[in-house]
Amino acid sequence: MGAVLADGPTIGWVMGDPMDKETQVEISVVIPVFNNAGSLKELYTRLTQVLESLGKSHEILFVDDGSTDGSFQRLKELNAQDKRVKVLRFTRNFGQHPALAAGFRRCSGKVVIQMDADLQNPPEEILKLLDKYREGYDVVFGVRKKRKDPLYRKMSSSLVSWMLKKFIGHSAQTNISAFKVMGRQVVDALNQCQERFRFTSGLISWLGFSQIGVEVEHAERAGGKPSYNFFKLVFLTLDLVTGFSYLPLRMASVLGLIFALMGLISGSYILLKKLFIGYYILGYASIIVGILFFSGIQLLCLGIIGEYLARIYRETQGRPLYVIKETVE
Repeated sequence: MGAVLADGPTIGWVMGDPMDKETQVEISVVIPVFNNAGSLKELYTRLTQVLESLGKSHEILFVDDGSTDGSFQRLKELNAQDKRVKVLRFTRNFGQHPALAAGFRRCSGKVVIQMDADLQNPPEEILKLLDKYREGYDVVFGVRKKRKDPLYRKMSSSLVSWMLKKFIGHSAQTNISAFKVMGRQVVDALNQCQERFRFTSGLISWLGFSQIGVEVEHAERAGGKPSYNFFKLVFLTLDLVTGFSYLPLRMASVLGLIFALMGLISGSYILLKKLFIGYYILGYASIIVGILFFSGIQLLCLGIIGEYLARIYRETQGRPLYVIKETVE
């Protein structure tokens, strides 16, 4: 549960804060913000036009994930002119997925929309997602047409999608789109997930709700730099693999068994040849190469075990997923 310290920050525990049913609205939009000051005003204007055209009660919940470019001040200005805009401000940068978790736990909408703050998800495309959602799906996500991202981002997204399909272990459709519409039941189920490492799209797929994709436009980024660089994507991939499967541990075991058998067979062959034929063993270079190769395999397997141990260590620390410094409503 969330707890408010006297004159202090709000601590975001894993189970989250209870939703006030009396203040429930029809549509909530949850938007993590990290150094997006340049796009916030335009995002609010376009998003509000779309939401008002639906004629439904709504709220826009921004989660400032430790921005340093004046984003929070812009958000306060938006709140001053429109009380449907609500803001959570973290004490520091905790990451996109903890920011989404905070937003999901605080929002009250019967339908929840997740999107980015950089305008690569055009607000006008929300209408396509909602039209499909009305057909009875639990989750509708945007499939980006003509994606406006660097090649490494496109390749990494394809890799992560493939990994989700291989490692989650069920037939639910997987996606890594940050632009989606979900029903309240999905959000409530997400709020029950207790792990510190959170990959939102993977968790949604693991939950097993019905999903479908809809093609949407993908715009150029409106200022700022992407929060995920190449190395962050590599670490995200490692977290994804260890977070949703223990297959790497089995692969390490199988790999060890294979090389142990190879060593036994080759050792027996050399011994028998030495005893009965008088075979003279040569090949200093090949011995060194073999030692280096097998040492590399051992270190790889130890690294895999280390990744899982690190996850256990983080989970057992019991630290809050995020800390909210300020709430603006």
